[in-house]
Amino acid sequence: MRRWRTAAVAAVLVAVGVTGCAREGAPAQEPAAVAEGVEATEAATGDVPAEPAPAATSVSGRESMGAAPSRSASAKPSPKPTVKPTRATAPRAVPKPPTETKVPPPPPKPASTNCTPKYVGTQATRAKAKEALTAAAARTYWPTSAPDIAIPVRLVKATAWQESGWQSNIVACDGGIGLMQVMPATAEWMNQRFGQSYDVDDYRDNAYLGANYLAWLTKRIGDMYFEADYRLDASLCTTELDSCLLNAVIAAYNYGHAAVAQEGKPLTIPNPQYVRNVRALMTECVCLSY
Repeated sequence: MRRWRTAAVAAVLVAVGVTGCAREGAPAQEPAAVAEGVEATEAATGDVPAEPAPAATSVSGRESMGAAPSRSASAKPSPKPTVKPTRATAPRAVPKPPTETKVPPPPPKPASTNCTPKYVGTQATRAKAKEALTAAAARTYWPTSAPDIAIPVRLVKATAWQESGWQSNIVACDGGIGLMQVMPATAEWMNQRFGQSYDVDDYRDNAYLGANYLAWLTKRIGDMYFEADYRLDASLCTTELDSCLLNAVIAAYNYGHAAVAQEGKPLTIPNPQYVRNVRALMTECVCLSY
């Protein structure tokens, strides 16, 4: 969702004394509000928090290899390993119909370039912001219908830095709030969609809303273009920005899902500079050392 003009975001980052994080200048266009199934307590699919996996039991080398074969018994042929089909990594030229049909509100109109962001309440420390963003990335947002969706912590941290410079109490001119610059209307939509009550003004809930929106975008775009392959791996991307799900999710967070993934149309990256900025921040941002 469009929220930051280059000049406005540059001013924000200067305000916190941060420069040179993004490889190519100040934050681009805007940050798509946040919007996803916070924690995936999704009434439509019955998603509930997943139970932790049982701890692995250690065994001796002999036990792991099995007992020695009997000399008198005839050897049985070893079963052939099952070859799993390779999942396509390139996007479909013609997308499938979306499985997620309940969509967030459209992004707001760009704010005036003369507007100055404001601050409300007390800003969370960087340590607290880091803790909130890390916890948000660690959640499983679709434990039943898409349990393999995982939002990289570097993506959450980089997106928050691009959007707000990790300023938890900032309110942008277009209405975006906090760390992840969540739009109030989008937060309301997500709470209704998934039966939650997250407070967009609370920095911890704000982080969950942002990560949840990234998860929602991963589900929608992954189903439409990537055969439900939800991997957000940079290694799957080529020099073409429209080549991977990671770039598409970043673009949609900033520009809105409808600008990136449309029924019957190829995947589109309308904001390449924003995508490049976030991708650079995922490996080079000073925020990763906090």
